[in-house]
Amino acid sequence: MPQVIPGRFTAEIDEPFVVFLIGMRINKLFAFSKWIPTARAMSPMLRSLNENPEKGFLGGEGFIYPRGVGLIQYWRSFEDLERFARNPADAHLKAWQRFNQAIGADGSVGIWHETYLIEPGRYKAIYGNMPVFGLAAATKHVPAMGRKETARRPLGGDGEPAVPSPVIQPPN
Repeated sequence: MPQVIPGRFTAEIDEPFVVFLIGMRINKLFAFSKWIPTARAMSPMLRSLNENPEKGFLGGEGFIYPRGVGLIQYWRSFEDLERFARNPADAHLKAWQRFNQAIGADGSVGIWHETYLIEPGRYKAIYGNMPVFGLAAATKHVPAMGRKETARRPLGGDGEPAVPSPVIQPPN
């Protein structure tokens, strides 16, 4: 189990980056031959991305929601993401082709993705009493103090935190 880090932290990245959300939805529960291969297709892609950081994948987190699974991914650039998606030598293009051949528009399995291009300093991430997670795990995990402590400041406004960060007590 990941170590919980007491206190309030944020993510730090000084370059543009991409947040990519991707997932699948099981529309026909008993269509096992359709959704199981779709679900299994992601592991080889993630393994390849983690083994080849030059592809631009910074990291990500998986989640489960009713009738589906998803991933929040962080990428160095949209160009890196698109290059991976379209490269015949990478696992994604083959999985995409298999999905279209096996499922197409039959309605048994849904797939979705959303892509967000983020400019430096135009994001907010806060982690309180959490393991290193999300964007902080994909980039740099730093204490949330001063300017980094309130969402309003990095997103273009002024103001103090509504609730200041608690003081971290050293262990006895």
